[in-house]
Amino acid sequence: MRQEDRLGRILEQLAADGSVGVAQLATDLGVSTASVRRDLQFLEEQRLLSRTHGGAVANSTVYELPLRYRSGRHGGEKRRIAAEAATRVDGSVNTLGLTGGTTTTELARQVADRHGLTIVTNALNIASELAVRPDLRLIVTGGVARSESYELVGQFAEATLEGINLDLAVVGVDGITARGGLTTYQDIEAHTNNVMIQRAGRVIVVADGSKVGRLALARICEASAVDELITDASAPADELARLREAGVTVTTI
Repeated sequence: MRQEDRLGRILEQLAADGSVGVAQLATDLGVSTASVRRDLQFLEEQRLLSRTHGGAVANSTVYELPLRYRSGRHGGEKRRIAAEAATRVDGSVNTLGLTGGTTTTELARQVADRHGLTIVTNALNIASELAVRPDLRLIVTGGVARSESYELVGQFAEATLEGINLDLAVVGVDGITARGGLTTYQDIEAHTNNVMIQRAGRVIVVADGSKVGRLALARICEASAVDELITDASAPADELARLREAGVTVTTI
């Protein structure tokens, strides 16, 4: 397992349990305890955890897993979700909006060779991959960069979006429920994503099953603002049923 994947798994477990142990991590990750200790030391140097005797505990500031450390645990599902979403980018879609996120990044890669497509994004990592593609037109918002998600947010990002009409917006979220709507960890990011949604003729949410039925801190919009949710078969069936009742088309892969 690559170190990047190990770091993501460690931080995910910290977010879920609040603490980790060296011996158990070594077993779970299939590496030596020495490798785990080096990983914990690296993450402590990044101020993402505090080491203890025999393990580590989460810092009080660790509530959102930085994009660069997000594990590949759901990587297969995300690629399949992105492939399904790519089929929605057909001849009727001339202008596509993409928020940040691992699944939207995968979607960007899958549509990068579409001739004549205009992509509007506030995600720096997506922009860096698409900037070298000669067949598409790329529009990047301004804004303040968030290191956790690589997204540009705030009034400058929103000013760009308010002057653009999108045929389709594909949105990544940290949680989606029928009652709570679309949610993410950070309030300013939520508001910027809401502006993109308002500018779109059609809205698709791409989210692996772990995000369905989950609420994060800040609300992006109501579920009724979404036309379709594309997720995987691990999503809880009862929540998917409630989303359908709210008017959302649900596609599972």
